[in-house]
Amino acid sequence: MAHISEYEVETKFIDRLESIGYEYVEMKNYDDVLLNLRAQLAVFNSDKLIEKKGEAFFSDAEFDRIMIHLDNHTVYESAKLLRDKYVLTLDNGETVYLEFFSGNTDRNIYQVTHQVTMDKDHKDDVVYKNRYDVTVLINGLPVVQIELKHPGVEINEAINQINRYRKFSFRGVFRYLQLFVVSNSVQTKYFCNENEMLDGVYNPILKSLVFFWTDEKNVRINDLNSFTAEFFRRSSLTEMLDKYMVIKTTEPVLMVMRPYQIYAVRAAKKRVLEVNRNGFVFACTGSGKTLTSFKLAQLLRDEVAVDKVIFLIDRKDLDDQTVDEYNSFEKDCVDNTDSTAVLIHQLKDSGKGLLVTTIQKMANAVKNPRYAAVMDAYRDKKVVFIIDECHRSQFGKMHGQIQKHFEKANYIGFTGTPIFEKNRGAAKQTTADIFSAGPQIDPCLHRYMIKDAIADGNVLRFSVEYQRTIFAH
Repeated sequence: MAHISEYEVETKFIDRLESIGYEYVEMKNYDDVLLNLRAQLAVFNSDKLIEKKGEAFFSDAEFDRIMIHLDNHTVYESAKLLRDKYVLTLDNGETVYLEFFSGNTDRNIYQVTHQVTMDKDHKDDVVYKNRYDVTVLINGLPVVQIELKHPGVEINEAINQINRYRKFSFRGVFRYLQLFVVSNSVQTKYFCNENEMLDGVYNPILKSLVFFWTDEKNVRINDLNSFTAEFFRRSSLTEMLDKYMVIKTTEPVLMVMRPYQIYAVRAAKKRVLEVNRNGFVFACTGSGKTLTSFKLAQLLRDEVAVDKVIFLIDRKDLDDQTVDEYNSFEKDCVDNTDSTAVLIHQLKDSGKGLLVTTIQKMANAVKNPRYAAVMDAYRDKKVVFIIDECHRSQFGKMHGQIQKHFEKANYIGFTGTPIFEKNRGAAKQTTADIFSAGPQIDPCLHRYMIKDAIADGNVLRFSVEYQRTIFAH
């Protein structure tokens, strides 16, 4: 493969994208990108535009207003705008709610282009002229940038190249880029965009935040063709952008989930919504269980079939650092008071909000007659309990009380150290017992073991030293 040129790699990749439903469109510079955006946004919002003005078209003045809304934002701000609606005032005085992206694959327009040049002649805040390899656009906005090298070239060169683009030329609507993919055909990785400036200093993307893609068994998918079949399938890319990215609410950080986190969330959602059973995720320490479990809670909260999602953590884990971590995903979501009355007040709210509280307070609420009126309203509701660090023995003791009260609840646990038969000790139940899913159903939803984490570079390797203690005389 070493004789294949970079241009041939790019051409093959574009052909592959076209074969799975992307439309190739020629764009030479930033003006072409904006012309295409104007056309695709009108098509994407055509029903609303036809209803309000009789045609799916933006006048110069209307598109200028859209660009004032879209332009000159950070990557973080752009990520939020991509997922929001915009109230556009039309020339005829009518207003229309424009969308830029949909979680429904069938609604979006998927395009790919090649060798777009960004320079000061077409975008005045570009510092140096750059030409990009392959860009994927959804509804006219660039959302994924792919930098390709021919086999034999170190993949870090492509990462360095993207960092240069971020510093000098990703301006205007290129700040809507959410993801980057780099490949030399035999090795492929993906990573998330970030604000290129942090406190006035350039902020390069760290190579530790560049990930391999894997299958559900954590087997790495390295070659570009296989990666493309999985990652760039339109429904998969849409789901990634819609469900498996995190826009932190308390700091300007955009995050993308790793494959094992995504597979764990998918499996847990399926267990709750389709199988109506319990389960647990076995993910080693340091693998990002809190983010995974919190994302699951957010996604289940948005499901019509779910009445309430309650995130349970042990009181001994609820320190300032933990509160800050949860609140960074969703501001002010944690009830870290010692008062059960605060929990009861939150449970009185019939809305779909996410509730984060301690196992101890929930057990108190269930057994205290004073709270019976509020608690009884949840007996036949579809409540999902997500339990962080579910190996805790306290949860095993309190589980029976909570389970008896919430008759239609599901329980999803997350642990890095599950209790097995061989390490049960004084514990009456193993983790599999507590999260039993019934006959012939494995209670463990997904496994990400220490060997997987070491292979991925997510934890440090063990250093083993042998010390001789017996000596011959």
